[in-house]
Amino acid sequence: MEFFAPEFELPLIERRTGALRAEVRAFLDKERAAGRFEPRCNAWMEGFSADFSRRLGERGWIGYHWPRSYGGRGGSAFDTLAINEELLAAGAPVAAHWVAARQSGPLLMRFGTEAQRQRFLPRIAAGELYFAIGMSEPDVGSDLASVRTRAEQRGAAWILDGRKIWSSGAHHCHYMLVLCRTAPRDAGERHAGLTQLVVDLKARGVSILPIRMLDGSHHFNEVLFEGVEVPPDMVVGAPGDGWRQVTSELAYGRSGPERFLSTFPLVERYLRAVLSAGPGAGDPAAGRMLARLMTLRAMSLGIWAALGAERTPAVEAAMVKDLGTNFERDTIETVREALAADERLAGDAALAQALAAAIPLAPTYTLRGGTNEVLRNVIAKSLQGA
Repeated sequence: MEFFAPEFELPLIERRTGALRAEVRAFLDKERAAGRFEPRCNAWMEGFSADFSRRLGERGWIGYHWPRSYGGRGGSAFDTLAINEELLAAGAPVAAHWVAARQSGPLLMRFGTEAQRQRFLPRIAAGELYFAIGMSEPDVGSDLASVRTRAEQRGAAWILDGRKIWSSGAHHCHYMLVLCRTAPRDAGERHAGLTQLVVDLKARGVSILPIRMLDGSHHFNEVLFEGVEVPPDMVVGAPGDGWRQVTSELAYGRSGPERFLSTFPLVERYLRAVLSAGPGAGDPAAGRMLARLMTLRAMSLGIWAALGAERTPAVEAAMVKDLGTNFERDTIETVREALAADERLAGDAALAQALAAAIPLAPTYTLRGGTNEVLRNVIAKSLQGA
Protein backbone atom coordinates (compact mmCIF):
# COMPACT_ATOMS: atom_id res chain seq x y z
CA MET A 1 0.00 0.00 0.00
CA GLU A 2 1.23 3.51 -0.85
CA PHE A 3 -0.68 5.64 1.64
CA PHE A 4 2.43 6.91 3.36
CA ALA A 5 5.08 7.22 0.68
CA PRO A 6 8.56 8.46 1.75
CA GLU A 7 7.89 11.94 0.34
CA PHE A 8 4.70 12.28 2.41
CA GLU A 9 5.31 14.46 5.48
CA LEU A 10 2.13 16.25 6.49
CA PRO A 11 3.65 19.01 8.68
CA LEU A 12 6.17 19.89 5.96
CA ILE A 13 3.46 19.95 3.29
CA GLU A 14 1.27 22.25 5.39
CA ARG A 15 4.13 24.70 5.99
CA ARG A 16 5.04 24.83 2.29
CA THR A 17 1.49 25.45 1.11
CA GLY A 18 0.36 27.82 3.90
CA ALA A 19 0.88 31.09 2.00
CA LEU A 20 -0.86 29.74 -1.10
CA ARG A 21 -3.81 28.54 0.98
CA ALA A 22 -4.15 31.98 2.53
CA GLU A 23 -4.16 33.57 -0.93
CA VAL A 24 -6.87 31.22 -2.17
CA ARG A 25 -8.99 31.78 0.94
CA ALA A 26 -8.75 35.56 0.53
CA PHE A 27 -9.86 35.24 -3.10
CA LEU A 28 -12.81 33.04 -2.12
CA ASP A 29 -13.85 35.46 0.61
CA LYS A 30 -13.94 38.28 -1.97
CA GLU A 31 -15.89 36.15 -4.44
CA ARG A 32 -18.52 35.34 -1.83
CA ALA A 33 -18.71 38.93 -0.64
CA ALA A 34 -19.28 40.01 -4.25
CA GLY A 35 -22.17 37.53 -4.50
CA ARG A 36 -20.49 35.44 -7.19
CA PHE A 37 -21.23 32.15 -5.42
CA GLU A 38 -22.83 30.63 -2.35
CA PRO A 39 -21.27 27.55 -0.72
CA ARG A 40 -23.00 24.33 -1.72
CA CYS A 41 -22.44 20.61 -1.39
CA ASN A 42 -21.33 18.68 -4.47
CA ALA A 43 -20.13 21.90 -6.10
CA TRP A 44 -17.38 20.09 -8.04
CA MET A 45 -20.12 18.28 -9.99
CA GLU A 46 -23.06 20.66 -9.98
CA GLY A 47 -21.48 24.08 -9.48
CA PHE A 48 -20.87 25.04 -13.10
CA SER A 49 -19.52 28.55 -13.68
CA ALA A 50 -17.42 29.28 -16.76
CA ASP A 51 -16.58 32.73 -15.39
CA PHE A 52 -15.37 31.36 -12.06
CA SER A 53 -13.16 28.78 -13.78
CA ARG A 54 -11.67 31.48 -16.01
CA ARG A 55 -10.90 33.62 -12.96
CA LEU A 56 -9.09 30.69 -11.37
CA GLY A 57 -7.20 30.13 -14.63
CA GLU A 58 -6.11 33.76 -14.75
CA ARG A 59 -4.49 33.26 -11.34
CA GLY A 60 -2.77 30.05 -12.42
CA TRP A 61 -4.73 27.94 -9.96
CA ILE A 62 -5.76 25.23 -12.43
CA GLY A 63 -2.97 22.74 -13.07
CA TYR A 64 -0.70 24.79 -10.81
CA HIS A 65 1.94 22.03 -10.74
CA TRP A 66 1.98 21.51 -14.52
CA PRO A 67 5.02 22.72 -16.49
CA ARG A 68 4.83 26.33 -17.62
CA SER A 69 5.05 25.19 -21.23
CA TYR A 70 1.60 23.59 -20.77
CA GLY A 71 -0.02 26.50 -18.94
CA GLY A 72 0.92 25.58 -15.38
CA ARG A 73 3.03 27.42 -12.83
CA GLY A 74 5.63 24.73 -12.22
CA GLY A 75 4.62 24.33 -8.59
CA SER A 76 4.44 21.12 -6.59
CA ALA A 77 1.64 18.58 -6.73
CA PHE A 78 0.83 19.49 -3.13
CA ASP A 79 0.35 23.13 -4.16
CA THR A 80 -2.41 21.99 -6.51
CA LEU A 81 -3.88 19.79 -3.79
CA ALA A 82 -3.92 22.74 -1.35
CA ILE A 83 -5.78 24.87 -3.91
CA ASN A 84 -8.30 22.09 -4.57
CA GLU A 85 -8.93 21.48 -0.87
CA GLU A 86 -9.68 25.17 -0.32
CA LEU A 87 -12.06 25.30 -3.30
CA LEU A 88 -13.92 22.18 -2.16
CA ALA A 89 -14.10 23.28 1.47
CA ALA A 90 -15.63 26.57 0.33
CA GLY A 91 -18.22 24.81 -1.85
CA ALA A 92 -17.01 26.87 -4.83
CA PRO A 93 -18.45 26.34 -8.36
CA VAL A 94 -15.56 24.44 -9.97
CA ALA A 95 -17.51 21.88 -12.03
CA ALA A 96 -16.63 23.42 -15.41
CA HIS A 97 -12.92 22.61 -15.32
CA TRP A 98 -12.78 19.96 -12.60
CA VAL A 99 -12.63 16.71 -14.59
CA ALA A 100 -10.28 18.16 -17.20
CA ALA A 101 -7.85 19.38 -14.54
CA ARG A 102 -8.19 16.38 -12.25
CA GLN A 103 -7.75 13.51 -14.69
CA SER A 104 -8.02 14.30 -18.41
CA GLY A 105 -5.08 16.70 -18.32
CA PRO A 106 -2.80 14.43 -16.26
CA LEU A 107 -3.69 11.49 -18.53
CA LEU A 108 -2.70 13.48 -21.63
CA MET A 109 0.43 14.66 -19.85
CA ARG A 110 1.46 11.06 -19.22
CA PHE A 111 0.23 9.21 -22.31
CA GLY A 112 -0.67 11.81 -24.94
CA THR A 113 1.39 13.09 -27.83
CA GLU A 114 3.21 16.41 -27.64
CA ALA A 115 0.73 17.83 -30.15
CA GLN A 116 -2.17 16.77 -27.90
CA ARG A 117 -0.51 18.34 -24.87
CA GLN A 118 0.07 21.63 -26.66
CA ARG A 119 -3.46 21.64 -28.04
CA PHE A 120 -5.38 20.88 -24.86
CA LEU A 121 -3.39 21.53 -21.68
CA PRO A 122 -2.90 25.33 -21.85
CA ARG A 123 -6.63 25.83 -22.47
CA ILE A 124 -7.52 23.50 -19.58
CA ALA A 125 -5.16 25.47 -17.32
CA ALA A 126 -6.80 28.70 -18.47
CA GLY A 127 -10.21 27.38 -17.38
CA GLU A 128 -11.50 27.54 -20.94
CA LEU A 129 -11.65 23.88 -22.02
CA TYR A 130 -13.75 21.16 -20.37
CA PHE A 131 -13.61 17.36 -20.62
CA ALA A 132 -16.19 14.71 -19.76
CA ILE A 133 -15.52 11.09 -18.79
CA GLY A 134 -16.50 8.35 -21.24
CA MET A 135 -16.18 5.13 -19.27
CA SER A 136 -19.41 3.64 -17.85
CA GLU A 137 -22.09 2.18 -20.13
CA PRO A 138 -25.65 0.84 -19.77
CA ASP A 139 -25.68 -2.80 -18.58
CA VAL A 140 -21.93 -2.59 -17.95
CA GLY A 141 -21.63 -0.03 -15.17
CA SER A 142 -18.23 -0.12 -13.51
CA ASP A 143 -17.04 -3.29 -15.26
CA LEU A 144 -14.99 -1.34 -17.78
CA ALA A 145 -13.45 -4.45 -19.35
CA SER A 146 -16.92 -5.22 -20.73
CA VAL A 147 -17.46 -1.95 -22.59
CA ARG A 148 -19.38 -2.34 -25.86
CA THR A 149 -18.64 1.02 -27.46
CA ARG A 150 -16.50 0.23 -30.49
CA ALA A 151 -14.23 2.08 -32.88
CA GLU A 152 -13.24 0.69 -36.25
CA GLN A 153 -10.44 2.11 -38.34
CA ARG A 154 -11.55 3.09 -41.83
CA GLY A 155 -8.77 4.65 -43.82
CA ALA A 156 -6.96 7.02 -41.49
CA ALA A 157 -9.95 7.82 -39.26
CA TRP A 158 -11.67 5.84 -36.51
CA ILE A 159 -15.46 5.40 -36.69
CA LEU A 160 -17.03 5.32 -33.22
CA ASP A 161 -20.35 3.71 -32.30
CA GLY A 162 -21.85 3.12 -28.85
CA ARG A 163 -23.10 4.90 -25.76
CA LYS A 164 -21.82 6.15 -22.43
CA ILE A 165 -23.78 6.90 -19.28
CA TRP A 166 -23.44 8.96 -16.07
CA SER A 167 -21.29 11.43 -18.02
CA SER A 168 -21.19 14.37 -15.62
CA GLY A 169 -21.36 17.77 -17.29
CA ALA A 170 -21.12 16.39 -20.83
CA HIS A 171 -23.75 18.89 -22.00
CA HIS A 172 -21.32 21.69 -21.06
CA CYS A 173 -18.08 20.04 -22.18
CA HIS A 174 -16.04 20.39 -25.33
CA TYR A 175 -14.46 16.92 -25.43
CA MET A 176 -14.81 13.46 -23.94
CA LEU A 177 -12.13 10.85 -23.30
CA VAL A 178 -13.87 7.70 -24.56
CA LEU A 179 -12.80 4.19 -23.61
CA CYS A 180 -13.80 1.87 -26.45
CA ARG A 181 -13.03 -1.51 -27.92
CA THR A 182 -10.88 -1.44 -31.05
CA ALA A 183 -10.12 -5.17 -31.30
CA PRO A 184 -12.33 -8.27 -30.83
CA ARG A 185 -12.80 -9.30 -27.24
CA ASP A 186 -10.46 -12.06 -26.08
CA ALA A 187 -12.06 -14.32 -23.47
CA GLY A 188 -8.62 -15.12 -22.10
CA GLU A 189 -7.59 -11.48 -21.74
CA ARG A 190 -10.58 -9.24 -21.08
CA HIS A 191 -8.48 -6.10 -20.76
CA ALA A 192 -6.84 -6.34 -24.18
CA GLY A 193 -8.05 -4.46 -27.26
CA LEU A 194 -9.24 -1.29 -25.49
CA THR A 195 -8.31 2.20 -26.66
CA GLN A 196 -8.94 5.78 -25.51
CA LEU A 197 -10.04 8.45 -27.99
CA VAL A 198 -10.46 12.20 -27.55
CA VAL A 199 -13.91 12.88 -29.04
CA ASP A 200 -15.26 16.30 -29.98
CA LEU A 201 -18.72 16.48 -28.39
CA LYS A 202 -19.91 18.82 -31.15
CA ALA A 203 -19.00 16.30 -33.87
CA ARG A 204 -21.65 14.90 -36.21
CA GLY A 205 -23.21 11.75 -34.76
CA VAL A 206 -22.87 12.74 -31.09
CA SER A 207 -26.10 13.09 -29.07
CA ILE A 208 -26.26 14.10 -25.41
CA LEU A 209 -29.38 13.14 -23.42
CA PRO A 210 -30.01 14.42 -19.87
CA ILE A 211 -30.40 12.14 -16.84
CA ARG A 212 -32.25 14.17 -14.23
CA MET A 213 -31.95 13.89 -10.47
CA LEU A 214 -34.85 13.49 -8.04
CA ASP A 215 -35.07 17.26 -7.66
CA GLY A 216 -35.05 17.84 -11.42
CA SER A 217 -31.45 19.03 -11.59
CA HIS A 218 -29.25 17.94 -14.46
CA HIS A 219 -25.58 17.10 -14.47
CA PHE A 220 -25.57 13.40 -15.46
CA ASN A 221 -25.99 12.49 -19.13
CA GLU A 222 -26.19 9.62 -21.56
CA VAL A 223 -24.02 10.20 -24.63
CA LEU A 224 -24.68 8.38 -27.92
CA PHE A 225 -22.11 7.91 -30.70
CA GLU A 226 -23.46 7.00 -34.14
CA GLY A 227 -20.80 6.74 -36.81
CA VAL A 228 -18.68 9.49 -35.26
CA GLU A 229 -15.50 10.13 -37.22
CA VAL A 230 -12.47 10.56 -34.94
CA PRO A 231 -9.21 11.79 -36.53
CA PRO A 232 -6.16 9.53 -36.07
CA ASP A 233 -4.34 12.19 -34.06
CA MET A 234 -7.01 11.93 -31.36
CA VAL A 235 -5.95 8.44 -30.27
CA VAL A 236 -4.39 8.64 -26.79
CA GLY A 237 -1.32 6.45 -26.48
CA ALA A 238 -1.20 3.30 -28.57
CA PRO A 239 -4.33 1.48 -29.82
CA GLY A 240 -5.01 -1.43 -27.49
CA ASP A 241 -3.26 0.17 -24.51
CA GLY A 242 -6.43 1.71 -23.10
CA TRP A 243 -6.72 -0.48 -20.01
CA ARG A 244 -3.33 0.56 -18.61
CA GLN A 245 -4.18 4.19 -19.31
CA VAL A 246 -7.68 4.12 -17.85
CA THR A 247 -6.38 2.44 -14.67
CA SER A 248 -4.05 5.38 -14.21
CA GLU A 249 -6.91 7.80 -14.89
CA LEU A 250 -9.12 6.10 -12.32
CA ALA A 251 -6.46 6.54 -9.65
CA TYR A 252 -6.64 10.31 -10.19
CA GLY A 253 -10.44 10.29 -10.24
CA ARG A 254 -11.00 8.15 -7.15
CA SER A 255 -8.47 9.39 -4.62
CA GLY A 256 -8.87 13.17 -4.64
CA PRO A 257 -10.31 15.27 -1.82
CA GLU A 258 -13.64 15.58 -3.65
CA ARG A 259 -14.31 11.97 -2.59
CA PHE A 260 -14.77 13.09 1.01
CA LEU A 261 -15.24 16.87 0.82
CA SER A 262 -18.37 16.98 -1.35
CA THR A 263 -20.44 17.52 1.80
CA PHE A 264 -17.92 19.73 3.61
CA PRO A 265 -20.11 22.86 3.55
CA LEU A 266 -22.69 20.81 5.48
CA VAL A 267 -20.02 19.37 7.81
CA GLU A 268 -18.64 22.82 8.58
CA ARG A 269 -22.09 24.26 9.25
CA TYR A 270 -22.91 21.31 11.53
CA LEU A 271 -19.67 21.57 13.52
CA ARG A 272 -20.14 25.33 13.96
CA ALA A 273 -23.68 24.71 15.19
CA VAL A 274 -22.44 22.08 17.65
CA LEU A 275 -19.79 24.44 19.04
CA SER A 276 -22.30 27.27 19.36
CA ALA A 277 -24.86 25.05 21.11
CA GLY A 278 -22.51 24.34 24.00
CA PRO A 279 -21.27 21.24 25.89
CA GLY A 280 -22.91 17.96 24.97
CA ALA A 281 -24.38 19.06 21.66
CA GLY A 282 -23.65 16.67 18.84
CA ASP A 283 -21.58 14.30 20.98
CA PRO A 284 -20.17 11.83 20.16
CA ALA A 285 -21.21 12.01 16.52
CA ALA A 286 -19.38 15.28 15.85
CA GLY A 287 -16.10 13.88 17.14
CA ARG A 288 -16.42 10.71 15.06
CA MET A 289 -17.22 12.78 11.98
CA LEU A 290 -14.12 14.93 12.38
CA ALA A 291 -11.87 11.92 13.08
CA ARG A 292 -13.06 10.13 9.94
CA LEU A 293 -12.57 13.26 7.87
CA MET A 294 -8.98 13.78 8.98
CA THR A 295 -8.12 10.11 8.44
CA LEU A 296 -9.46 10.22 4.90
CA ARG A 297 -7.49 13.38 4.21
CA ALA A 298 -4.27 11.73 5.35
CA MET A 299 -4.95 8.74 3.10
CA SER A 300 -5.67 10.97 0.11
CA LEU A 301 -2.49 12.99 0.66
CA GLY A 302 -0.44 9.80 0.69
CA ILE A 303 -1.91 8.69 -2.62
CA TRP A 304 -1.30 12.13 -4.10
CA ALA A 305 2.40 11.71 -3.28
CA ALA A 306 2.42 8.35 -5.08
CA LEU A 307 0.71 9.84 -8.14
CA GLY A 308 3.22 12.68 -8.17
CA ALA A 309 5.95 10.04 -8.40
CA GLU A 310 4.12 8.52 -11.45
CA ARG A 311 3.03 5.42 -9.59
CA THR A 312 -0.49 4.03 -10.06
CA PRO A 313 -2.01 3.31 -6.62
CA ALA A 314 -5.28 2.00 -8.05
CA VAL A 315 -6.18 -0.18 -5.05
CA GLU A 316 -5.44 2.56 -2.52
CA ALA A 317 -7.52 4.99 -4.58
CA ALA A 318 -10.41 2.51 -4.56
CA MET A 319 -10.19 2.38 -0.76
CA VAL A 320 -10.31 6.17 -0.44
CA LYS A 321 -13.26 6.38 -2.79
CA ASP A 322 -15.18 3.64 -0.94
CA LEU A 323 -14.49 5.01 2.53
CA GLY A 324 -14.89 8.63 1.46
CA THR A 325 -18.24 8.33 -0.27
CA ASN A 326 -19.64 6.28 2.61
CA PHE A 327 -18.46 9.04 4.93
CA GLU A 328 -20.37 11.58 2.85
CA ARG A 329 -23.58 9.58 2.98
CA ASP A 330 -23.14 9.00 6.72
CA THR A 331 -22.59 12.74 7.21
CA ILE A 332 -26.01 13.53 5.81
CA GLU A 333 -27.66 10.96 8.07
CA THR A 334 -25.71 12.17 11.12
CA VAL A 335 -26.88 15.75 10.62
CA ARG A 336 -30.46 14.63 9.98
CA GLU A 337 -30.55 12.65 13.23
CA ALA A 338 -28.93 15.50 15.17
CA LEU A 339 -31.51 18.02 13.97
CA ALA A 340 -34.30 15.66 14.98
CA ALA A 341 -32.86 14.81 18.38
CA ASP A 342 -31.34 18.07 19.69
CA GLU A 343 -33.58 21.11 19.93
CA ARG A 344 -30.52 23.36 20.27
CA LEU A 345 -29.56 22.41 16.72
CA ALA A 346 -33.09 22.22 15.34
CA GLY A 347 -33.40 25.98 15.35
CA ASP A 348 -30.46 26.48 13.01
CA ALA A 349 -32.22 27.42 9.76
CA ALA A 350 -28.99 27.56 7.74
CA LEU A 351 -28.06 24.05 8.82
CA ALA A 352 -31.52 22.73 7.96
CA GLN A 353 -31.33 24.39 4.55
CA ALA A 354 -27.89 22.91 3.85
CA LEU A 355 -29.17 19.46 4.82
CA ALA A 356 -32.23 19.78 2.57
CA ALA A 357 -29.98 20.66 -0.37
CA ALA A 358 -27.64 17.72 0.31
CA ILE A 359 -30.22 14.94 0.74
CA PRO A 360 -31.17 14.51 -2.96
CA LEU A 361 -27.48 14.08 -3.81
CA ALA A 362 -26.83 11.23 -1.37
CA PRO A 363 -27.57 8.34 -3.78
CA THR A 364 -24.94 9.59 -6.24
CA TYR A 365 -21.96 9.47 -3.90
CA THR A 366 -21.43 5.70 -3.94
CA LEU A 367 -22.28 5.44 -7.65
CA ARG A 368 -20.10 7.96 -9.46
CA GLY A 369 -16.50 7.04 -10.12
CA GLY A 370 -17.25 3.32 -9.77
CA THR A 371 -19.82 1.70 -7.52
CA ASN A 372 -18.62 0.73 -4.07
CA GLU A 373 -19.39 -2.94 -4.77
CA VAL A 374 -16.99 -2.94 -7.71
CA LEU A 375 -14.36 -1.04 -5.71
CA ARG A 376 -14.51 -3.66 -2.97
CA ASN A 377 -13.98 -6.37 -5.57
CA VAL A 378 -10.86 -4.53 -6.70
CA ILE A 379 -9.60 -4.36 -3.11
CA ALA A 380 -10.47 -8.01 -2.41
CA LYS A 381 -8.66 -9.26 -5.50
CA SER A 382 -5.60 -7.30 -4.49
CA LEU A 383 -5.65 -8.84 -1.01
CA GLN A 384 -6.02 -12.33 -2.48
CA GLY A 385 -2.94 -11.78 -4.60
CA ALA A 386 -0.90 -10.27 -1.77
